[in-house]
Amino acid sequence: MTAVAAVAAAAVGAVALPASAADHHPGRARAAVFISEVQYDSPGRDDRSNRSLNSEWVDITNSTRRVVNLDGWTFQDEDGHSYTFDHFRLDGRSTVRVHTGIGRDTRTDVFQDRRNYVWDNYSDTATLRNDRDRFVDEVSWGHHRDDRGGDHHRHGGDHRGHRH
Repeated sequence: MTAVAAVAAAAVGAVALPASAADHHPGRARAAVFISEVQYDSPGRDDRSNRSLNSEWVDITNSTRRVVNLDGWTFQDEDGHSYTFDHFRLDGRSTVRVHTGIGRDTRTDVFQDRRNYVWDNYSDTATLRNDRDRFVDEVSWGHHRDDRGGDHHRHGGDHRGHRH
């Protein structure tokens, strides 16, 4: 099932699959650090339990061989909920999963320590910015200002302020 089909299924009440960068532009070159996957609709009931909150997550991937210092990097949703990495180094060719709920940070999983969901199940945008507040990447799903449905992914080569 493609991410576009998953969003359509979510709109009619089925469980949504994660939005994945590979589903957006398979032939397109990726940035060195990018949003590789978003699980915006945690499986099961949205009961705000820590288990459910931690089933909502964003994966950030480093495709280079070098370690990238993510200290001060942020990502946020359309409503302005923001998470800032604090003293975190992402190893080369690796991914960190940023969970919404409470937990203990490791090299592969970090936690926002929130008690409420961040990502809208029907439409939202996850935007990643570096420590200088420069656009790096974003992933969108659902319907947005331009009234296009489906999932969209935009990489850091385009620094204009619009969203897909």
